[in-house]
Parts: sequence; C-alpha cells; structure tokens
Amino acid sequence: MQKIPFLDLLASYLELKTELDAAYQRVMDSGWYIQGEELKIFESEFADYCNVKYCIGVGNGLDALHLILRAMDIGAGDEVIVPSNTFIATWLAVSYAGATPVPVEPDKATYNINPAKIEAAITGKTKAIMPVHLYGQPADMDPILEIADKYRLKVIEDAAQAHGARYKKKRVGGLGDAAGFSFYPGKNLGAFGDGGAVTTNDPIIAEKVRQLSNYGSQVKYSHNIKGFNSRLDEIQAALLRVKLRHLDEWNARRRKIADKYLKKLAGQDYLILPQVPMYAEPVWHLFVIRTPERERLQKYLMDCGIQTLIHYPVPPHRQGAYNELSHLSFLVSEQIHKEVLSLPVSPVMDENDVEYVWNALERYQ
Repeated sequence: MQKIPFLDLLASYLELKTELDAAYQRVMDSGWYIQGEELKIFESEFADYCNVKYCIGVGNGLDALHLILRAMDIGAGDEVIVPSNTFIATWLAVSYAGATPVPVEPDKATYNINPAKIEAAITGKTKAIMPVHLYGQPADMDPILEIADKYRLKVIEDAAQAHGARYKKKRVGGLGDAAGFSFYPGKNLGAFGDGGAVTTNDPIIAEKVRQLSNYGSQVKYSHNIKGFNSRLDEIQAALLRVKLRHLDEWNARRRKIADKYLKKLAGQDYLILPQVPMYAEPVWHLFVIRTPERERLQKYLMDCGIQTLIHYPVPPHRQGAYNELSHLSFLVSEQIHKEVLSLPVSPVMDENDVEYVWNALERYQ
C-alpha cells in the first residue's frame, strides 16, 4: 500500500537543498540577521512578482493583516466586512486592531465571499472589506472594488493562500489598497518558520506598516508611534528568495494535479468538485472537495494510506473566541464546513501518487 502524505515538507526541501543550504550559509556568514540586505532584496523581488510598488516583510500573515488595518487607522468603533467562511486569522486581525468583524456569506460555488451580499452588511461604521482568496482561488474582486468605491471603503486582500494567483490576468496582492500574505511552511511560498508580508501600491500605507512593524520607529531609538515587533528575519528572507524563483513552476505542478483530479473525478456523484470561474487562475493551495459522507470518506482514504485534512471543521462564528456571535446563523458557511475535505495537492507528488489518489476515490462505495 502506498503512503501519500498531505504535504511532504522534507521532500520539498530536499529538491532545493543545494540552493537553500547556500542561502542559509550566506546569511550565517554575513553576521547580520535582522533587517539586512536579504530582506531588502526579497521585498523588492516579491513586490516585482506581485506587480506592486511596495512590499514589507513581517512576522506572519496575521500580523500582515493587523498592521494594514492599523496603518489605515481602522480600530475601535469601526467595522470590517469579512467572509463567514475562512480561517479565523482573518477575523482575528480585525479584532486585534480593535475593530469588529462583520461576516458575509460565501458564494457556494467558489467558497469565497459573495459580492452580492456585501452591500447589505455595510453600515455607517464600515471602514473596509477584507476578501479572502480562499484555497488559492481569487475572490471576485471587480464587484467588491465597485462597492468599496461607492461607499469609500478600503479593500484589504487576505492573500495568505494565493501566492501567484491571478484575477483577470492580474496577480493578487495589488488588486485592493493592500494585501497580507503568509509564508507559513505549508503555503505555496512557504518559509522554514513563520513569516509574512504586506504588499501595496500606496506609499503612505507602506511606510506606516514598516514603522508599525518595527516598534513604531523610522530612526533607531526614535519612536513616534506605539508600534509592534513583527519583522521577517534575514534567514527566512534568504530562503524565501530561493523558493520564489521556483514558485511559478511549483504552482504549475499543483495546477497539473488539480486538472487531473477534476478530469478523473468528474463522474463521481458523491463528490462536489471545486469550480473555477472564467476570471480566476487559482494556484491550488488546497484542492477541496465536498461530500455529506466526509468522515466515512476520510477514514476510507486513510485506510488506503492517503492523508487528507479538513479546511476548516468549525467556522469562526462557532469558535469559542467569538462566543458573542454564536447566536448568528450562516447556513451556507456552516454547510461548507461540515462537508469540505482537502485532498493532497503537493508540488512534490509524482504522477503515480496522483493516480493512486484518484483510483482510490473511484473505488469508493
């Protein structure tokens, strides 16, 4: 029996071992480990990759979103529209800033926030909309941007799962006023520890985020605002520079696996497969199927040696952290969370691995 892990981080390291080890050694030999040349170059390279003017490396993806909100002076008394179907970090960023997350249901086909439901959630306290490019597929941004323009709201992309994804041929990260990325190890562009970045075309947001992330300082030991300590270190920046050079190739591998799944599993009536709108070029951070038989199917696949995960079993409004919203009902999101199951879609999977997975799903009864 084959063993198919959900994600093999060791194999992805070994593929780039020579380059990664050289980058690590270069940083160690430099004797400079915080806010040095590696970070400066990575920020420039990632900004170029996202087709934006500015990139600021920060400690993680949650910090990226939180610092964007702070840089926009969004805080106590303000509201930010968020998807009801997302990882809790999207909501936590709003809460950390002192604002209130206002959930909006997703489009059942794409799992991303439904633009048609946003306007009804806007109040006099609304300051921003935070769409999430969930599972690596961009949200439908044009109608979101139109609503934001109508009500003079900021748009913050949660691009934590969507490195390299495109919306109408344009990369995510520069579609709104600012975007937050995560470099958690399992991401398409993953570090070897925590890391994140903010991208934007707005020089004021960029400078404010940079200042906030470094204790509120622009000049050493001079602190004009109350800031935070959230910095992408030199080692992670150097390693990310290596992986960035391979990101498009690895995303292409993910796309090939996803295309194979979509083709081979199309006739399985017990599965609801992902749908890709014409405007979207996803990078397949996750390949998420839906089935009312999730627990049974997951056990069957595990018995076949195939590891799957659930992204995510409990929606944010049902988490203990947001007990104050537990009385609310988001039926679409709740149904999605009960049925989703993520199949392996790693760039280090070979054709035999992929075939083994879809063959197992074809045999399922």
